[in-house]
Amino acid sequence: MPRPRRAARRRAPRPVTLIPGDGIGPEVIGAAVRVLEATGVRFAWDVQEAGRGAFEKYGTAIPDELLASIRRTRIALKGPLETSVGRTGYRSVNVALRKTFDLYANVRPIRSLPGIRSPFSNVDLIVVRENTEDVYSGIEHQIAPGVVESVKVITARASRRIARYAFELARRQHRRKVVAIHKANIMKLSDGLFLHCAQQVARKHPEIAYGELIVDNACMQLVLRPQEFDVLLLENLYGDIVSDLCAGLVGGLGLTPGANLGDRHAIFEAVHGTAPDIAGKNRANPLAVVLSSAMLLRHVGEVRAAGRVERAVTRLLEEGRVRTPDLGGRSTTTAVADRLIALL
Repeated sequence: MPRPRRAARRRAPRPVTLIPGDGIGPEVIGAAVRVLEATGVRFAWDVQEAGRGAFEKYGTAIPDELLASIRRTRIALKGPLETSVGRTGYRSVNVALRKTFDLYANVRPIRSLPGIRSPFSNVDLIVVRENTEDVYSGIEHQIAPGVVESVKVITARASRRIARYAFELARRQHRRKVVAIHKANIMKLSDGLFLHCAQQVARKHPEIAYGELIVDNACMQLVLRPQEFDVLLLENLYGDIVSDLCAGLVGGLGLTPGANLGDRHAIFEAVHGTAPDIAGKNRANPLAVVLSSAMLLRHVGEVRAAGRVERAVTRLLEEGRVRTPDLGGRSTTTAVADRLIALL
């Protein structure tokens, strides 16, 4: 007589730090959480405040409780956070979190989506951006009245590390080419070091083609022939600018996911802003953070669930009936989440 099968052990909920953010953040994060939970993957959300709301409440934009939570869970899903422009206010929370947890790789997949009016079709590239140094780190000081100096730091360690990540990502995803983007014709030492490190790593991956482009030429080529690009490897500041340019090729930041990855921690985020003009009106587009949530699922090994979320987004856009105002529709944030859940 056959032995009875044991009941399948139900996985314990996966702990994840949840940062709703500022402006439209709580609305789009709320929609993404509903979609994630509808996949059947169980999460234990640890909700933490950051940004403007935390600063007004606690006097700091990055409370110690937030840092302790990320150290414990090692994974966070984050909404957009407000950062003041100019001299006043607090330091960028995004920059601080990336440096605190050594989230050295910023990864943004850029793909054409069905039913979206954009300048190009068949775009499918990945921006890999070094995330911890360069001018973007914000190391600057006033050396005399009316004279400010910003410091650009490029190290061989960080440059080799992000180059290795780009080539290993290309190998895993069966990508054909990595292009390093630079300004080494002018910044011969700093960008020259970045290029030298990329070249060293490229020689260890002969199966993947390697190329180089000066950043201004790269921007021109991207708006002429983006379909010819595959994996872009960039320093921090160039990566910030070029990744937004690339988002514009496929419909904007409202459709572009993002991840900040390190060896021990990861933060997944919508890369768009806080949109205070529509905050609280249930009109924000949640698709960027939903697609970022799919990246989170893949990161934790829930590949099938990630695919289901991505296919649901594709089908929603193909249908064209449920769209927020930024995509030419009249649907609410809630309605988009409802339809995605139905499509799952």
